[in-house]
Amino acid sequence: MSAARVLGDWGTSRLRLYRVSGGAVTGRLDGPGIGSVGGDAEAVLTERLEQWLREGPLESVTLCGMAGARGALVEAGYAPCPAGPAEWLQSRSCLAVAGVPVAVLPGLSCRSGSDVPDVMRGEETQIFGTLSQHPELARGEHVFALPGTHCKWARVKDGVVRGFATWPTGELFALLSEQSTLTGPDTPGSGTFDKGFERGLDRVHEPVLGALFEARAARMLDGKSRDWARGLLSGLLIGAELASLAAQDREVVLIGDASLAALYERALSRSGRTVRRVDGERAVIAGLRLAHDAAPQAKDIA
Repeated sequence: MSAARVLGDWGTSRLRLYRVSGGAVTGRLDGPGIGSVGGDAEAVLTERLEQWLREGPLESVTLCGMAGARGALVEAGYAPCPAGPAEWLQSRSCLAVAGVPVAVLPGLSCRSGSDVPDVMRGEETQIFGTLSQHPELARGEHVFALPGTHCKWARVKDGVVRGFATWPTGELFALLSEQSTLTGPDTPGSGTFDKGFERGLDRVHEPVLGALFEARAARMLDGKSRDWARGLLSGLLIGAELASLAAQDREVVLIGDASLAALYERALSRSGRTVRRVDGERAVIAGLRLAHDAAPQAKDIA
C-alpha cells in the first residue's frame, strides 16, 4: 500500500487535517485550535495521526497556520515581504510526530511605510494556493481580502505578496457583541441581523466609535433586537475596513468561509467594487499541496 500524505491547517480556533492519496482527499479529521490546546499540541496531533496510521502508512505531514507560533507545535519563523512562493518556502520547521515527518510552514511579515510591524500565519498559504489555482491572478496587481478573526488585506503583484495590513475585526466583533453592554440581553425586539448590518453600512462615513453606541440606544428607545444590534456592529466594523481601500482598488479577491465572505461581498458591492470569491478550504489545500510538492526533502526528515 502506498503511503498517504497529510495536509493540515491548524489555526487559533480549529484544526483541519486532510489525508491525500493518489492526488485526492480521502479523509478528514478535525480538532481543537492552538488557542485551546497550548503546550499539548503534539499530543493532539499524535492522537489524530494514529487514527490514520491504524489504516495504513503516512508519508509526511505539512502544516500551516498557528502550529508554527511560539509555544505551539514548533516555532516557524516569518518570511519577510516582498515574498513569492520560493521566498516563503525557503524556511520551515521540521520534527517527527508519531514517527511521521512533519513540516510546519512559516508565515509572512511586513512593515508599513511608518515602520509598523505586521504578521500573518495561514493566510499566506491560501494566497499562494489561490495563485496556483488561478494563474491569471499571478499576473498584474491585485488586492486580496481574507476575512476572519484578524482580517488580512494583501497586495499581490505578479505573484509576489508586496505587503499587507491586519484588521482585528472578527476579534473586536466578538468582544463588543458578547462581552460589552452594547448588544444587551437576548430579549424580544424587532429587526434582523441583515437589517442591522445594512444600518451599519449606512453609517460608515461617520466616526465609528460614536456610531457603535447606536446598538445600545436603539435597543433602549426603538425596541430593536439583539440580532439587529449585532448586525449593526458587524456593518460598522467591516465598513471601517473598506474605508481604507484606495479609490483605484475596484476589484477584490475574497478568500474565506462562505458566510463571512458573503458579508464582505455585500459591503464591497455597496461601495461599487467587484468581488472574485475563492473558497477558503480549497485555497488552503492547494497552498499546502504546493508547499509539499516544492520541498520533497521534507519527506526524509526523521
